Amino acid sequence: MKIKKYFIFIIFFILIFKAFTEAKDTKILVKIENEIITNFDVQNKIISSLIVAKKEISQQNINDYKKVSLENLIQNRLKKIELEKYNIKKDNEQINLYLNSISSNDVESLKNIFKNYDLDFQEFVNEIDVEFKWRKFIYQVYKKKINIDPKDIEKEINDNLKAQNKLIEYNISEIEILANDNVSNKEIITLIQNEIKNYGFESAVSKYSISSTASEEGKLGWINSNSLSKEFVKILSVMNKGEVSKPIKKQEKIIFLKLNDKKSLNYSNIDLNEFKNNLLNQKKNELFNLYSNSHLSKLRNAKFIQYYK
Repeated sequence: MKIKKYFIFIIFFILIFKAFTEAKDTKILVKIENEIITNFDVQNKIISSLIVAKKEISQQNINDYKKVSLENLIQNRLKKIELEKYNIKKDNEQINLYLNSISSNDVESLKNIFKNYDLDFQEFVNEIDVEFKWRKFIYQVYKKKINIDPKDIEKEINDNLKAQNKLIEYNISEIEILANDNVSNKEIITLIQNEIKNYGFESAVSKYSISSTASEEGKLGWINSNSLSKEFVKILSVMNKGEVSKPIKKQEKIIFLKLNDKKSLNYSNIDLNEFKNNLLNQKKNELFNLYSNSHLSKLRNAKFIQYYK
């Protein structure tokens, strides 16, 4: 009986010691109102991002993902704080569809991978939940501004048909960073340009980009010129394949564009109904991103974000 009590005491002591050492190693990196981000949160975010992106979990990749992972967590916490004001229900069906899409319909295997790396799978799901709720919130708040009349799309296509204009499609990638004061902007722009020059665009994406496309090496894929802003079209139209643009200031962000490829199509050679639907969705998505980023920027400016060394 004494031996049993002794072992219980030893186990209890080990658990207490483990909890104490873990708590001691936990460091708060950022605090936003009642939300905190610790070094363990960043570590979990880095590893989970690498798992989802199907990238090697190496020290180099972990180092490359540090900055973007912290920024993504800050954005997620800002969204979470804002969403607490509204009663937006969790969409389990949409979450499950997403989990199936990133796991090739094998969510249990994905859970096991998280378990093997001692990651909190539920926290990963919670972050996904916040993102889906945020999309619903933005659509609800800005639906009148995001909504596009299909007749306007038809008119745009018909005008191009009458003018016999060719359709230009660009395959592009992006790097997106937050704009700060002028001195900081110059420093980060120089760092990014040197990274691109020495190690390539994709390396700069993984180290610096805060865009959701960072996990896909910044790839936006094929986008037709009609769904891009006039500023972007003007820049891309004079770029050569493989070239990277100069930094472009958009609202509170700085963007670098890389032209991977481009092609010219005749309207007579495409399915007009399919093209109309794709163009409508692209324009809606562009407006959604515009208002989502704008709303998030307002939150960032309104909240006191405290960074700890």
